Amino acid sequence: MAKFKEKLDEKLIKFINQQHMFFVATAPKEGKINISPKGLDGTLKIIDESTILWLNFFGSGNETAAHLQEDNRLTMMFCAFEGKHLILRLYCSVKVIQEKDKSWNKYIEKFEYTNGARQVFELSIESVNSSCGMGVPLYDFVSDRSELTDYYNNSTKEEHIAYMKKKNQISFDGKATNLF
Repeated sequence: MAKFKEKLDEKLIKFINQQHMFFVATAPKEGKINISPKGLDGTLKIIDESTILWLNFFGSGNETAAHLQEDNRLTMMFCAFEGKHLILRLYCSVKVIQEKDKSWNKYIEKFEYTNGARQVFELSIESVNSSCGMGVPLYDFVSDRSELTDYYNNSTKEEHIAYMKKKNQISFDGKATNLF
């Protein structure tokens, strides 16, 4: 049975901190809805029961940022792939912080690994939904993939910027990401 709360409690915070993967979903007013799997240890910081910081690295697209230009809503979902079954959805409003913003240093310093960082998203939780998740299969976590961090570590900041200018300024639907 689905349950709704206004904020996280200690049990849910512990659950989030144990997860190796989560999903984010955003949608523009018109165009494709985007759902992305996310991982990499250390990219989520729970500030309090109503606030999460998520460090987003550059990659093949920048749909989340483009969508948040039009509608600052984001759903974050966690599934228990190990242990007791649970699905947790966080319905959030989002503030986007980028390197060009004055507050960037205040946010980015909260994370240990920042090579390849593109945005920090400050999520204000508006509603928390937990449901059973009994239909989610069990998987054994092996490890995080190293290809992405290897790429970040073996390329320069200038190469990161060049890549983002080429691949991360326009969404799949042709919407601006306002990255630079």
